Amino acid sequence: MGRTLQIPVARAFLPILQPARYKGVFGGRGSAKSHEFAKLLIDRCLEKSTRAVCVREVQKSLEQSVKRLLEDKIDEFGLRNEFKVMNTHIEGPDEGIIIFQGMQSHTAVSIKSLEGYDIAWVEEAQALSQNSLTLLRPTIRKPGSELWFSWNPGLPTDPVDNFFRGNAPRDSSKPPWEKPPDSILVQTTYRDNPWLPQVLRTEMEWDQRIDPDKYAYVWLGSYETKSESRVFKNWRKEEFETPANVLFRYGADWGYSIDPSTLVRCFEVLPTAAELAANPKARKKLYIDREAYKIGCEIDHLPALFDSMDDKQARLWPIIADSARPETISYLNRNGYPLMKAATKGPNSVKEGVIFLQGYEIIIHPRCIHTIDEFTLYSYKTDPLTGEITPILEDKKNHIIDPVRYAAEPLRKGTMAMRESVWG
Repeated sequence: MGRTLQIPVARAFLPILQPARYKGVFGGRGSAKSHEFAKLLIDRCLEKSTRAVCVREVQKSLEQSVKRLLEDKIDEFGLRNEFKVMNTHIEGPDEGIIIFQGMQSHTAVSIKSLEGYDIAWVEEAQALSQNSLTLLRPTIRKPGSELWFSWNPGLPTDPVDNFFRGNAPRDSSKPPWEKPPDSILVQTTYRDNPWLPQVLRTEMEWDQRIDPDKYAYVWLGSYETKSESRVFKNWRKEEFETPANVLFRYGADWGYSIDPSTLVRCFEVLPTAAELAANPKARKKLYIDREAYKIGCEIDHLPALFDSMDDKQARLWPIIADSARPETISYLNRNGYPLMKAATKGPNSVKEGVIFLQGYEIIIHPRCIHTIDEFTLYSYKTDPLTGEITPILEDKKNHIIDPVRYAAEPLRKGTMAMRESVWG
C-alpha cells in the first residue's frame, strides 16, 4: 500500500488534496466537481485501505449513483487489477470498499452501519435535507474521517449551503464565508475545467449570449434568483425507469435564429388506490423522460433531430406541435411524422395550460437538462417599479415548457370533457 497515482488535477481543486474534516466544492455545470472528487477517492483508496460511502439524498437505483463515474475513472487510469467492480459496490485494495446509498432511506438506527467508514461523499448535495445532514455528520466519526460535498447551488437556505457559507451575504457568491471548523471550501466554474468538452462549451457560450439569468445560474453556480416568482414549484428531478406500455405524449416547438427547436416526451400516471387511501388529495404524476433540443436547426434536419431523441419511436405517436409554423408541420408529415398536428391556441391557452400542469406532480429525468433548466427558471413578470410579482407569464425560458403544454393538451381536454359530463 501507499501507492498514489500521478492523476492530473485542475488547479482550482488543489486545496481539497489537503486533509480536512469537511470538504465542499460548489459551482456550475461543466466545472468537473464530480470528476475531481472521483479521482481523489480512487487515489485515496490506492494510498491506504479506505471504506467510503457515496451518498445522495434519494437513490432508488445504482444508476442514480456515482458508481458508473468511478468505474470510468478506474478504466481511464488502468486500475482494473487494483479494484473489483461488483454489481452493488466496488472493492478496493487492502480490503477497502466503496458503497452507494440514499440518505432518505436511513433512520437514526440504520445509519449506525456507517460509523466505521473513512469517507462520505455527498453528490448533488444541494438536495440533501437538514435531517440527513444532521444524521450523517456525527455518524462518520472515525479518527481522520472526512465528509465531502459537491453541489450546484440552488437557494442560500439549502442545508448544505447554509452549513458551509451560512453567513454569506444573500446577494453575493463571493468569499469570505465563515466556514465550519476544519473545512475546505472551493468554488468552481467551467473556467476552472481544462478538460471542458466542446459540446458543453458551445452550449455555455450560447446561454452567455442570449440568456444571462440561465448562464449565471447554470454555468456560474449563482443562487437561483426570483424563487418566489417561479411558475412551477411542483416538480423534482429524479431518476426513473420508463414503464412498458405507457401512453406517450409528445410536444414540439420550432426554433428561429436564436431559439431552439425542441421535442419532448412525457406520460401520465394516476394515483393508485393505495395512494388515494393514504392521501385523498394525492395528485396525478407527469413524467418527462426524453427531450431533443437544438438551436439553429434547419427544417430539413428536424427529422434527424427528432429521430435521435428516442430511436425513431416518436414517428409512431401523435405529436402536438406549435401551430405557428404550419409549413413545418406539413414538411414533417411528409417526412416520417404523419401523426403530427397543430396545437389548439386561444386567448387563454397559455395560462390555462400552465394552470393544468401546476395540478400535477412533475418528475423530470436527469438526462433532460434543458427541461430542468426551464422548470427552474420559468417565472412570472415582476413589476419593475414595485418589485411585486405579477400574474403575467414571462415569454422566455419556455422552449421546453411550451411543448410540454402541447403534449398535455389531450389530457387537459379530456379532463374538461369529464367535468362537463359530470356537471352538465
